[in-house]
Amino acid sequence: MAEIAICLAIIGIALVAIIGVLPRGMSVQRRNREETVINQDATVLMESIRNGVRSGADLTNYVFAITNFQTVWSATGVPGVTAVYGYGYTGSRLNGTSSQFALNTNANIIGLLSTPEYLNLNNNLPIQSGGGISNHILAYVRSLSGPAVEKPPQDNQILIGDSFSYRIYCVNASPAQDTNSGTHNFGQHLAANLHEVSLTFTWPLLPNGTVPPNRVLPLTQRLSVPGIIWQTNVLGQPLYFYQYQTFP
Repeated sequence: MAEIAICLAIIGIALVAIIGVLPRGMSVQRRNREETVINQDATVLMESIRNGVRSGADLTNYVFAITNFQTVWSATGVPGVTAVYGYGYTGSRLNGTSSQFALNTNANIIGLLSTPEYLNLNNNLPIQSGGGISNHILAYVRSLSGPAVEKPPQDNQILIGDSFSYRIYCVNASPAQDTNSGTHNFGQHLAANLHEVSLTFTWPLLPNGTVPPNRVLPLTQRLSVPGIIWQTNVLGQPLYFYQYQTFP
C-alpha cells in the first residue's frame, strides 16, 4: 500500500506539472497561428497598396470598416478639431453627414488605405511645408487566410462574427525633409517620389471594435514605394493610389 501511495503521489505531481504547461503551450500555438495569418494577409495588402489596385471587389469580403481621425493643423503647429470619418459596406458618415461612398470596390478600399499621413490644405496632396491635415487611418479586417469555412460565400452571421479579425493602423509617410539650403531641393524631390507604407496589426478584434490591452504585441510591416501618388475623387471622397515606378 505504501508503494502504491508513493506512485500515486509521483503521478499526481507529474500531472500537475503537465496540466500547468498545457495552457501555455496552447497559447503559444494560437499566437503562432495568428501571426502566420497576419503575415500572409500583410503580403497581400502590401502588394495591393504598392500596385495601386483599382480593379475587382474581393477585398470587400474582408475589409468591413475603415475609420479616419482627421485633424487640421495651423502653420504654427496648433491642432484644430478632430473629425471622425467612418466608412462601411453600405455607406459612410463624413463629419456626421451620411454619404453614398461605400467600401464596395477594391479601388475604394485601397484608395483610403493609401491616404497620406499629412496633406496640404489647398490641394489634398502630400504636405511639403506649413500647416495641413493629419490622417489617422484604422482598418477593420476579417482574415484573408485561415479556415475555408469562414470564407465567402459563407453567410452565417454567427460564424462570420466569430472568425479571426484584426485592426490595422495604416501610415503612408514621405521621408523627412532636410531644410538646409544645400539639400532642400533634393529633399523635396525625394519626398515626392519615395514613400514608406507602414501597417501595424493588432488583434484579436472584439465584437465592439476594440482590441484587448496587453493581449499580444502589435506586428508592424513596412514597405518603401518609389513613385508618385495619384489623387482622384469618388462621390466627393478623395482617394489616393501609388503609381509604382512612375516619377514626375
